[in-house]
Amino acid sequence: MAAPPRLLCASWLALVLWAGFCSAVCVEVPSETEAVQGTHMKLLCISCMKREEVTASTVVEWFYRPEGGKDEPIYEYRKANHEFPSRFSGRLQWNGSKDMQDVSITVLNVTLNDSGIYTCNITREFEFEIHRPLFTSSRLIHLTVVEEAGEDFTSVISEIMMYILLVFLTLWLLIEMVYCYRKVSKAEEAAQENATDYLAIPSENKENCAVPVEE
Repeated sequence: MAAPPRLLCASWLALVLWAGFCSAVCVEVPSETEAVQGTHMKLLCISCMKREEVTASTVVEWFYRPEGGKDEPIYEYRKANHEFPSRFSGRLQWNGSKDMQDVSITVLNVTLNDSGIYTCNITREFEFEIHRPLFTSSRLIHLTVVEEAGEDFTSVISEIMMYILLVFLTLWLLIEMVYCYRKVSKAEEAAQENATDYLAIPSENKENCAVPVEE
């Protein structure tokens, strides 16, 4: 017997969601491109494996190229970490993940001379039963090192909105105070006028104004 249409739709939707969840395990995020002198800068390099169920050996090579210069090797991962003699000697730290999808490194104590182009080369050799295909990919990071951190545009907008809100609240409080003061003043004036009118009535009229008491 054929399955009901609703059951088929539900099964298809569950399959799509499951596939989307499985494929969203790794997300390739671009690295930041500006660093502040004297801080640590993580050069983000993420290369997602398309066939996660297949075993693969990964080789990572990092290169640095100054402005107008040539690429020079600075770091390598080939079953073990290896740092090449360079201007970065003693200032590079491996930040890769165990599954070798994140193969990032961190430059410690960044200097102004560290500005330039960083290249991250990833080579994967997949271990199939019949053949061992080889796949390569590269990531370029144009890094600029500045002396001081520039003020973030978002923080500037937040400060402006905060000042506008403070001014608005201050004006609103002033308006409320003036309104309450005028309301209290009118009430006092009305009470004073009633008291003045009552005092202006002759005494005999005041006695006539008394409410007669029934026997």
